[in-house]
Amino acid sequence: MSVLKNRSTLRWLVPLAAAVTVVGGGAAIGTFAANAEPALPPRSAAQLLVDLQTARLDGLSGTVVQRADLGLPSLVGLAGGDAALLTGTHTLRVWYSGLDRQRVALLDTLGERDVIRSGRDVWTWDSKANTATHRTLPESTDRAAESTLPVTPQEAAERALAAVDPSTLVTTGRSATVAGRDAYELVLTPRDEASLVHQVRIAIDATEHVPLRFEVLADGADQPAFEVAFTQVDYRRPDADQFTFNPPPGVKVTEATGDLPASKAGADPKSGTGSKAGAAQRPDAGDDAGLRTVGTGWTTVLVARTDAARTPAGGTAKPGSDDAADAAQALELLNGLPKVSGDWGSGRLFTGKLFSVLITDDGRVLAGAVTPERLYQAARG
Repeated sequence: MSVLKNRSTLRWLVPLAAAVTVVGGGAAIGTFAANAEPALPPRSAAQLLVDLQTARLDGLSGTVVQRADLGLPSLVGLAGGDAALLTGTHTLRVWYSGLDRQRVALLDTLGERDVIRSGRDVWTWDSKANTATHRTLPESTDRAAESTLPVTPQEAAERALAAVDPSTLVTTGRSATVAGRDAYELVLTPRDEASLVHQVRIAIDATEHVPLRFEVLADGADQPAFEVAFTQVDYRRPDADQFTFNPPPGVKVTEATGDLPASKAGADPKSGTGSKAGAAQRPDAGDDAGLRTVGTGWTTVLVARTDAARTPAGGTAKPGSDDAADAAQALELLNGLPKVSGDWGSGRLFTGKLFSVLITDDGRVLAGAVTPERLYQAARG
């Protein structure tokens, strides 16, 4: 199976509810430390791209560490789900044995969350909540839910490579050793100065041609703002027992039916339609949820309209509820953002290392891995 032509590879089955904080802090510090460069035969950027497109992967297991330093406030955690992965260091275990046998386990000091697929059976398990959900997939489906954030180097590489076009300079970097494997490095550099991404670096297994490490460097920085890498990898097909789940005694089991929920409705895992990178290729594209894009490639801006009835000021949350508390925190965060204005209107601006968000007073939200000036330009339209 081509590891890049099929978008289900190593990404599958990570619904937003499973993307939680896992073993972090000092446990993973230093795992991305550089080793001496291995001596590898020269390969051009074009050859490395071909390697990625033609690689085959029948099975894999390993440990993945993700680290994010995006300059976000601590209140980002109130969003839950994938937002927990926007800061700090996290570790997960992955197993892959074809399209119909896949598993990811996310662990923290208080419990474990697993998503397991075996054939048409999909289990999600939360040890802390002592709950499990069983879902039976329709026949002849290999679609899996996309997480907002990539949880493996493979997934991150697919999204980045989908944005390769004339706006991208593709070169080779230094060879490296990742998870004990010799690796080449492919470097993607946006040509548009409005992009906040300085470089994307993908370490590729010299033998198996599978992405082992993925790094994003922000403009003006020499350390990655986001990175996800294998710290241990095994290309043997995992034992079938890894994909069998028997609910522990006392676990509350909920039965569900139908296909997996996808974070991008209608996404085709093979064509890339509905993915972030795919949307970047369609200027001014839109969807049924009212979200549209402006521009292409690295400087794509997402534009959405907010629903006043759902905003913190809308007052839909019941007083004293958790939703009300979260809404109050969100409103406090929003009011703390700097005010900005121009010929496009007025609003508030949030900037991180890799992205900017403009919330206009007329109810629009514009976001992208771009400078604020690019957001203002999009807001004028």
